[in-house]
Amino acid sequence: MIKTVIFDMGGVIITLDENKAGKRFVELGMKEFAEKMDPYKQVGLNGQLEEGKISEEEYRRMVSEKLGREVSFEELQHCWLGYMKEVPARNLMALRKLKEQGYRVVLLSNTNPYVSAWVDSEAFSGDGHPIGDYFDAMYRSYEVKYMKPDENFFRYVLGQEQTMPEECLFIDDGPRNCCAASELGLFTYCPQNGEDWCDKIYDYLK
Repeated sequence: MIKTVIFDMGGVIITLDENKAGKRFVELGMKEFAEKMDPYKQVGLNGQLEEGKISEEEYRRMVSEKLGREVSFEELQHCWLGYMKEVPARNLMALRKLKEQGYRVVLLSNTNPYVSAWVDSEAFSGDGHPIGDYFDAMYRSYEVKYMKPDENFFRYVLGQEQTMPEECLFIDDGPRNCCAASELGLFTYCPQNGEDWCDKIYDYLK
């Protein structure tokens, strides 16, 4: 019986634009970042940021050194938020409905402090609610020091939630991430980026 529903953020809760972030990094002068951007798992300096190996301040300093000028938090956040195309209201309503129905609703995301600063603000939902209002718990890669599809990320969340894999449904638009979760025994659902999953999810909760 499913008791906990674990959601990816980008591509599931938030519809992604897979090109705009790269274009913004090019405009900033960081073409090398644009060439390596991956909405599922970042690599290089971006990967170090999202895995928590370097802090936001260290990341910003390194980018500033590469560009030969001081780069602000706001400039880098503007680049990262290029990924964020839309936060469909139906998704947020679905999260609240699941909580009302007694499911524990959890976020498990590869992300970074620039994106978190936005989703944690009142600007996230369009009606004054930060993302935390829709979840019982949130696990972010740069905070827990793991990145999907590393099985240790899933094991960490299962341990923190004190739940069994067979009691969890994991929803992610990344096939590799779903495969990793499935190998640990979690039930999985892999919708396409931007797909309306709000009704289909109940096929997996039966």
